[in-house]
Amino acid sequence: MRIELPDVLVRKAHSGDLPALVALFAADALGGHGDTADPAAFPDYARAFAVIEASPHQTLYVAERDGEIVGTFQTMVTTSLTGRGSSAMIIQAVQTREDMRGQGIGALMIEFAIAEAKGRGLRLIQLTSNVIRKDAHRFYERLGFKPSHLGFKMALK
Repeated sequence: MRIELPDVLVRKAHSGDLPALVALFAADALGGHGDTADPAAFPDYARAFAVIEASPHQTLYVAERDGEIVGTFQTMVTTSLTGRGSSAMIIQAVQTREDMRGQGIGALMIEFAIAEAKGRGLRLIQLTSNVIRKDAHRFYERLGFKPSHLGFKMALK
């Protein structure tokens, strides 16, 4: 599948995008991550952004339309002894601004990530999605992802 959205640019995020990204995550009613647009929390996001930006194995991307952030996702590359020492991409924190959903932006972002993984010669791409996000599950399956594993989490704070 090739998504053509000439008015949407997928690019690496920069620090100036942080307020829009925080607002995007804070507006997510289903996420349950405790994200907030409260200015007192901004240093937490800035700290996390600095860690991501400094990592050679993580990249935060944005989708931009008409100068506005309309979506985001993050990729991480991990290497494991399984798969004969191969590397894989993990995609997480995929968000499309609510008023922009259904316009192909999410598909464009995932297609971009797939192209990045293929370009790096990675073995596979994996992602997790909250069990309550049924629309997202259908979206990922439509893009070729298969539900193959059961994930577990343990909150530590």
